[in-house]
Amino acid sequence: MRTFAILLRSLFLVVAAAILLANPGHAAEFERNIMTGGPTGTYIRIGKDIAALGGECGLTLNVVESAGSLENFVGVRNRRNTQFGIVQSDLLEYLKTFEANDPEVQDAVRGVRIMFPLYNEEIHVLARTGIASLKDLEGKKVAIGVKDSGTFLTASLILDILQVNAAERLPFNPDQALPKLQAGEIDAFFYVAGAPASLFANADIDPAQFHLLPITEAPLLATYIKASIPAGTYSFQTDPVDVVAVKAVLMTYDYDPGKNAYHRQSCTTVSDFSSLVLNGMDKLRETGHPKWQSVDLSALPPGWQVGSCVKAGMALDYEPACTRAKDAGPADNNEDYLNLLKQRLKN
Repeated sequence: MRTFAILLRSLFLVVAAAILLANPGHAAEFERNIMTGGPTGTYIRIGKDIAALGGECGLTLNVVESAGSLENFVGVRNRRNTQFGIVQSDLLEYLKTFEANDPEVQDAVRGVRIMFPLYNEEIHVLARTGIASLKDLEGKKVAIGVKDSGTFLTASLILDILQVNAAERLPFNPDQALPKLQAGEIDAFFYVAGAPASLFANADIDPAQFHLLPITEAPLLATYIKASIPAGTYSFQTDPVDVVAVKAVLMTYDYDPGKNAYHRQSCTTVSDFSSLVLNGMDKLRETGHPKWQSVDLSALPPGWQVGSCVKAGMALDYEPACTRAKDAGPADNNEDYLNLLKQRLKN
């Protein structure tokens, strides 16, 4: 597991260097960014839905593609003008566990906060039909995602928990892995994404050659949540598939508005978008990604704090700093829900 700490430090150095190159000797213009994932994943679609809420009142939120959870975590902590990132809850659990053992990781975690829990991400493992279970990946070539992605973290943890010794753990992202699987170059690949994942929904996958593996092994249930991918979610999948899931979480930083102008503007941004998401849930469920239907904003993973700027935006009388008139939302109708949510998030 020390590999992840080394990777975390490397990412911090890369991000810090990028900031210096982009901003030599002067402060960058203030902007708002959310780090998401690859172009075919669910993270980027969720990010675009949140950005659309901001756009309705003139608040521009740039949706930034990334390799996934670990890069997003580092981005929120260390990348300028990046107030939001979407990460997986098993990454949070890993860092929380590792925090006490490593001062550098402890420093990385300090100040990072949950904005809201989002949805469960199903763990997809697409494999040749001759492979029936995760145990059958023993001795096989398996793509586990690029090293700074959430898929890499989850795949590595699952294979380690089950003590499955793949012949090769290959660092291909899902977009790269799918054609390699179809060409017979690998035997299976992991992909952590909220179903329906557009990679599978838009691909021509032969059901006679490939299928989603069931993931029901008891040792995994101490870390992951039981889930199911319904029949017909993908054209190649005629039956429901029992799997496990990890929760996606919208992360932010606990900005101090009294520290400087950047912290003050960023805190306002976090408060504004907290309010927009809270009061825009009906619209998100109606017009956004199907995963918004299953979002429970009060389902916080244990042990993590909600940011003070988030709590400010949750006030019923909070008004986002819109630069364009915004249609009145259903705040009055949601008052009971918001009060309940505030009570659950109070600590």
